[in-house]
Amino acid sequence: MNTVAVVGTQWGDEGKGKIVDLLAGDAEIVVRFQGGNNAAHTLVINGEKFILRLVPSGALNRSTICVIGGGMVVNPFALYEEIQNFKKRGIDLDRRLLVSFDAHLVMPYHIAIDRAREKQLGKRAIGTTGFGIGPTYEDKMSRQGLRFDDLIDWASFKDKLERNIKEKNLYLKAVLKAKPIDGKELIAELQKLRRLLLPYITDTSAYVAKATRDGKKILFEGAHGTMLDIDYGTYPFVTSSNCIASAVYAGGGVPPGRLDAALGISKAYTTRVGAGPFPTEIHGALGDALREEGAEFGSATGRPRRIGWFDAALARYAIRVNGLWGLALTKLDVLTGINPLKICTGYKIGKDSYDTMPPGRNALAKAKPVYEQIEGWDEKPDAARTMDELPANARRYVERLAELCGVPIAMVGVGASRDATIVVTNPFQS
Repeated sequence: MNTVAVVGTQWGDEGKGKIVDLLAGDAEIVVRFQGGNNAAHTLVINGEKFILRLVPSGALNRSTICVIGGGMVVNPFALYEEIQNFKKRGIDLDRRLLVSFDAHLVMPYHIAIDRAREKQLGKRAIGTTGFGIGPTYEDKMSRQGLRFDDLIDWASFKDKLERNIKEKNLYLKAVLKAKPIDGKELIAELQKLRRLLLPYITDTSAYVAKATRDGKKILFEGAHGTMLDIDYGTYPFVTSSNCIASAVYAGGGVPPGRLDAALGISKAYTTRVGAGPFPTEIHGALGDALREEGAEFGSATGRPRRIGWFDAALARYAIRVNGLWGLALTKLDVLTGINPLKICTGYKIGKDSYDTMPPGRNALAKAKPVYEQIEGWDEKPDAARTMDELPANARRYVERLAELCGVPIAMVGVGASRDATIVVTNPFQS
């Protein structure tokens, strides 16, 4: 396989960064195709922790080309800060980072609008990160957005920006009762930043299409998860972009039909951040213990994640809408010492039974999970590098998830570091 996409199968935070980093050792190019710095991927390499928000996770493999695709929305200040942070740690991206002409710019007024809306909503708030992602995608769809392409002609860019600032400040003051942004200061800052970012701007769609024709090994890195997809997720408690594998074509630049496989990433349990339905949520001491053991706090926001049992019904839904070739299971080690374990095999809504996500916007909020129990294990699995080296009950748990989901488990994460992974099948080597 030459072109492989990695996508989340839950509500994001599944550990995609670690799997992308591992696979990037075989990939020549890694492409982020949607989202912005509201998603962060945490990697632990030789005991050193890296948090990547915009730069693809392949950045730590020093021969890998990193592409920010046209489907992304990018805070230019955050991007430059991330590039500089890499340089401070001895990783130079100047010849390895390509930013699409078509990627949209997240501006301070987008962030101000995002946060003011959530404040106004109060208890009805969606639970956004407050990073301005939604308002940026709104401007994209209403054709008011600013793209990296616009930075090339400063006079034209400045004119568009001034018009946007005027309109957004009116909206902030009159509708949201929030403080307007300082337009003159923003323009001055962007004029300086523009010169620093121009060298990275590239026609990434053409670059990726050519690389595909040339048979290069390309890894497409998704952010968030299937259940946060704007169309297929638990709307309206979703992100503002398409997170599923088909978004690779529009957001990543690969020609239709040229994606060889999509690998889904799933925790051995389930988490989500923010409001919205969560049928398998665990409350009380056990949920708190799992949160602490799994360090389940948002990489981008620090918010505590909600914790739940593995949901095979949602996994089957994610497998269908993504056309998944297999699953990579992460954080199996976090479940050590819990006995018994529960797996959600389906739902009940009144007298009706469902073995996958029920249709309708409000149905999942009414769903009652149907569980089966499986015996847990007490032996730490972190030293295992093959399935046979796992504790017997841990292996049975993984095998049962594969049976319930209907696709093979390609990888199993047994610890935080890159090497703490059982690789059953590597798509680039199969």
